[in-house]
Amino acid sequence: QPSMWLWWEVLPFNKTDFGCVFVRVCVVVCCPGVDDVTDYDPNLLSDHQWPCGKHKRVLIFASYMTTVIEYVKPSDLKKDMNETFKEKFPHIKLTLSKIRSLKREMRVVGEDCGLQPVTIAMAFVYFEKLVLQGRLNKQNRKLVSAACILLAAKISSDLKKQEVKHLIDKLEERFRISRRELISFEFTILVALEMALYLPESKVMPHYRRLVQQQQL
Repeated sequence: QPSMWLWWEVLPFNKTDFGCVFVRVCVVVCCPGVDDVTDYDPNLLSDHQWPCGKHKRVLIFASYMTTVIEYVKPSDLKKDMNETFKEKFPHIKLTLSKIRSLKREMRVVGEDCGLQPVTIAMAFVYFEKLVLQGRLNKQNRKLVSAACILLAAKISSDLKKQEVKHLIDKLEERFRISRRELISFEFTILVALEMALYLPESKVMPHYRRLVQQQQL
């Protein structure tokens, strides 16, 4: 099956455009075999085994194997999870619980603005790639989260000017950031992602499935 590539260009705007940067998305059909060359794993940060950590015991019997997880207070479980995560990824400056909290905020604001699950899933991929690169910290975490949602919405949705303005308003309110900072930070995110806004299905679908399951609960 041929694959589809996207590229973008920033369109000029004036004061009547609400201070938004609008993107013209172009689609090109490319030859098969195109895939993401990075080792990004869309399941890594969402793995349900993370909270178990040292409290998990694997029991092996003659004909089967089972896992037992002992009861632990939620506060202790959270602490152990973050410590285990820090040991495995010392270059990441945020805790795993904070990373997941930011993703919940991204999902809520996306759903409030009527974004499709696939759009939020794309934003999660951008966000997690930056997390795994160690680019997030306490100072920029909210800007990165908001910028990933905004970029995904522009790339995957046919938004009108008023809809972009509404989304930016919601991002400002939810993440308590300024519009000017958000708009200027978009290009920083693009550079960090090496302009690779096209995402293969294999990287997006795991996030998409989890989002759909959450909506059905």
